[in-house]
Amino acid sequence: MQYTFESGIAFASKLDAEDPLFKFRERFYLSPGSIYMDGNSLGLCSKDAEAYILEVIEAWKKEAINIWTANSGHYFLYQDHLGKLLAPMINAESQEVTVMANTTLNIHSGIATFYKPTRERYKILVDDLNFPTDIYAVCSQVKLKGLDPADAVKSVPSRDGRTIEEEDIIAAMTDDVALVFLPAVQYRSAQLLDMKRITAEAHKRGIIIGWDLCHSIGAVPHDFADIDPDFAVWCNYKYLSAGPGAIAGFYLNKKHFGKEPGLAGWHGNKKESQFQMEHKFDHALSAGGWQTGTQPLLSMAPLEGVLRIYLEAGIGAVRKKSLQQTAYLMYLIESRLVQYGFQIGNPREDQRRGGHISLEHDEAFRICQALRQRKVIPDFREPNVVRLAPVALYTSYEDVYNLVEILDQIMKNKEYEAFDDARGLVV
Repeated sequence: MQYTFESGIAFASKLDAEDPLFKFRERFYLSPGSIYMDGNSLGLCSKDAEAYILEVIEAWKKEAINIWTANSGHYFLYQDHLGKLLAPMINAESQEVTVMANTTLNIHSGIATFYKPTRERYKILVDDLNFPTDIYAVCSQVKLKGLDPADAVKSVPSRDGRTIEEEDIIAAMTDDVALVFLPAVQYRSAQLLDMKRITAEAHKRGIIIGWDLCHSIGAVPHDFADIDPDFAVWCNYKYLSAGPGAIAGFYLNKKHFGKEPGLAGWHGNKKESQFQMEHKFDHALSAGGWQTGTQPLLSMAPLEGVLRIYLEAGIGAVRKKSLQQTAYLMYLIESRLVQYGFQIGNPREDQRRGGHISLEHDEAFRICQALRQRKVIPDFREPNVVRLAPVALYTSYEDVYNLVEILDQIMKNKEYEAFDDARGLVV
């Protein structure tokens, strides 16, 4: 899409006045005088999320053990309820979506289910830019099969250190590849892969494919009825703002409901026979069949609150604003900041960009420290990336403008030089 922007704070104010999503800003806890640009790592707490946590606590106080059976078993079946609320985010059927565990364990679950190596077909295809936990899980699963990751894990190299070419992924789908596991959006560069094309090419070759949606869910609408992946995983604490370490998401294509879960647990049993306590696993024929242990209600409740905000706003409207805000941010960067040595490291095209901007600079780490001192919360990623994520539900256009204004001042005055380059426990 072509965008027309103007310089100056008045234009940012005009965009805010015209923004149909601006009203949702008041539903989140914003720190006065602060600009939050780290929603791609941890989304802000919403008042709706808080309300649902308190509702669960009240039910626990009142019902104790009966919390599981009160209200027709609402909380015992809570994962199904949340799956229905999540399904529209990826255009999947409600039975194909559940919430459980965390992203890494869900990767293990998906791969353990589908990875059945043979002498001829035994490799898992990944890319060399993916988030480390994905690779750790893949290598662990390969080792559990008695194979060497140096041989069985095949990594598609990046040509530029920022993005992965779809053609290179497809070319790497050789006859020895059993499974492909890739991120929908690259965590550093915000590159959005062509999931439909890659999935179709994998299936054309008889290869199972799974996707990591951690950096796309809540910022990018996916159409899984059209893309048709085999499985997918994601966290719910970034754009979806379900809280630190919130329960994760899991998608399983309905054509695989009859498969035996690779990691079985008693909450994956059919509900009607679960409490018969049989030692023969009778797994539910839905994504819920991949559940393992007792669901953590206090981790699940915030997700309901924020999903109701998303359903009210509409993921399409969220994506439209996200693209406009990131385009506006790039416009301001190119207008005011390139003179200081900044580069934009993410794709420019709407269809190839996720929800954040990858701002590159040799002094990225110290610049992030200077931003934090100015009450701007960015995100740093090695080796030289300042990640900036305007989240459509609570970031204003004035926030975006003021961010660039502050960056301009930091660079003009060389404020970053007051900070050392030593990394802390969390960067």
